[in-house]
Amino acid sequence: MSGVSGMKGGDSHNNVPLPSVGEVLTVRGLSVAAGEHGLVEGVELRVCRGERVGLIGESGSGKTLTALAVMGLLPDSLRATGDVRLAGAESNLLDLDERALSRLRGQQMAMVFQEPMTALNPTMRVGRQVAETMLLYDRHDRSGVREAVNTLLGDVRLSDPAGAARSYPHQLSGGQRQRVVLAMALANDPALLICDEPTTALDVTVQANVLDLIVRGVESRDAGLLFISHDLAVVATVCEQVAVMHRGRIVEYGSVGQVMTEPQHPYTRSLLAAADLKDVDDRGRLRRRVEAGDVASGQAPAGEPLAGEAPAGEVRRSGAFAGGRPRRRPTSEHVPLSEPSGAATAAVRIIGVTKEYVRPRTSLFAPAPVVQALRDVDLAVAPGERVGIVGESGCGKSTLLRLVAGLESPTSGTVQVAGRMVSGVPERRLGFLRDRLQMVFQDPMGSLDPRMRIYASVLEPLLTTGGAVRRERVAELLASVGIDPANASRYPHQFSGGQRQRISIARSIGPDPDILLADEPVSALDVSVRAQVLNLIADLVDRLGLTLLFVSHDLSVVRHVCERVVVMKAGRIVEAGPVEQIYTDPREPYTRRLVASIPTIQRALAGVSAADLAAAREQEHPGRA
Repeated sequence: MSGVSGMKGGDSHNNVPLPSVGEVLTVRGLSVAAGEHGLVEGVELRVCRGERVGLIGESGSGKTLTALAVMGLLPDSLRATGDVRLAGAESNLLDLDERALSRLRGQQMAMVFQEPMTALNPTMRVGRQVAETMLLYDRHDRSGVREAVNTLLGDVRLSDPAGAARSYPHQLSGGQRQRVVLAMALANDPALLICDEPTTALDVTVQANVLDLIVRGVESRDAGLLFISHDLAVVATVCEQVAVMHRGRIVEYGSVGQVMTEPQHPYTRSLLAAADLKDVDDRGRLRRRVEAGDVASGQAPAGEPLAGEAPAGEVRRSGAFAGGRPRRRPTSEHVPLSEPSGAATAAVRIIGVTKEYVRPRTSLFAPAPVVQALRDVDLAVAPGERVGIVGESGCGKSTLLRLVAGLESPTSGTVQVAGRMVSGVPERRLGFLRDRLQMVFQDPMGSLDPRMRIYASVLEPLLTTGGAVRRERVAELLASVGIDPANASRYPHQFSGGQRQRISIARSIGPDPDILLADEPVSALDVSVRAQVLNLIADLVDRLGLTLLFVSHDLSVVRHVCERVVVMKAGRIVEAGPVEQIYTDPREPYTRRLVASIPTIQRALAGVSAADLAAAREQEHPGRA
């Protein structure tokens, strides 16, 4: 028996078998509390050498707290109790002081975090940081450490190891930084590797490569892997055993095949339903999701409507906000993709747009390098149409949205919104654009002022209206996205990630825009909250007749929300058409490889591995980091 022991987090840990020779981690009765408030309760878990165990659950379920407790990295305000044993350590890890734990971290156990920038020193070159890790335990010769660093960076498939070693973290891409952190974690051949959401912020092709590196890294060292994620498809691809965590307890465990195909607990079934973006009702909305603790009552958690249901409130258009602009639903005759001279009035029209950025000089005599983010892009979007833009990181998706929003100007070409020129127009003359177009960003914490209460944040775009109207409108907007208006006096940090994204959406629809731009709005959310936000966006677009430009690296998400999809590669549009056609029968080899890189539960159960997903990217980018 391996993986997780004890079906319920509250079961007695006396039923857990004694540690065997092959076990690298054994957790019995682990609980984490903040004062009298329990956050994690009675977790039973074990990982053997060469075994890959997944820990899945929603945000706030206790996954990361469990990992931090094992690593001895919990904040001082939290207290952990129970028994945590690690191969090579004689005592309970929870009883060790910081000095003793420091000797184990990096040598016997290591951790890869979700955001690599939090694990890297921004003022140190990457090579020096990797070398520091290698020299810390006197397991490497100082005279040969530079060569060892380059070898290790090459092992994690950085195409130019020596160049990466000379770089600072901010000079590397997100995928490259995550490879560096993985190299540091594996530098001293730990017996246990813990990965906490290591690929959440990466696009599908880079994700495939990083997942393959993780699997190969632990296999070559015969190490145990505890892989934490909210993405069930990723866990199914990487792991052999899986534990499901809910509200601080492990509610189900077993082999990946067993848990993914025959889930026993209602919460596990609800997670699997939320992960299936093809499971929709007759309105095209993702199926209703019920919390395990609410199965009997059928009630949703406070402040979070059940996925698949319409939002609690109804956004209405009043004269103060509608501006008398007529609404038009999409028709079957959309504006052609590359015909900018057509007679139809497009909501958004992009004609021959190129965008270049000049990087800082690398030499006194050489010219400054120029990066082409967009190359001769043509795009037309009809009023009321829902268009998705997909592609790898760095392909120009977000740059295109910023040009449409008037936040940047193209190097050449023109951008028009509702028949009016946006490109080359001074900011002071873009008032019409701020009324008609709004944007939802990937990270709601980046668009909400942490020092402003939610009421003030939602109110800010409405300051041209009267006081009474403002108060009513803010309450109406919050209710429309499923946030109780009574909570308007709270600050952003007092809400969950999904609730913050709802608040950002409420803020964006406040001025009654005609056009909504969404830049990766669900990429950092767990599967159930993702379903809720996607349903919310679809409801608002339908009800308000909005034109939607939706950017994502996940083609399956775009498939659910949009009617038409545009595929971008290296700043160019390489394919466009109806979303079902692109998803099921793509013409371009690049699009086919993009689809092939998407991890799914069905593919994982059919035997598709992380190496198989990575192979699709390697065909597109031979030798590329």
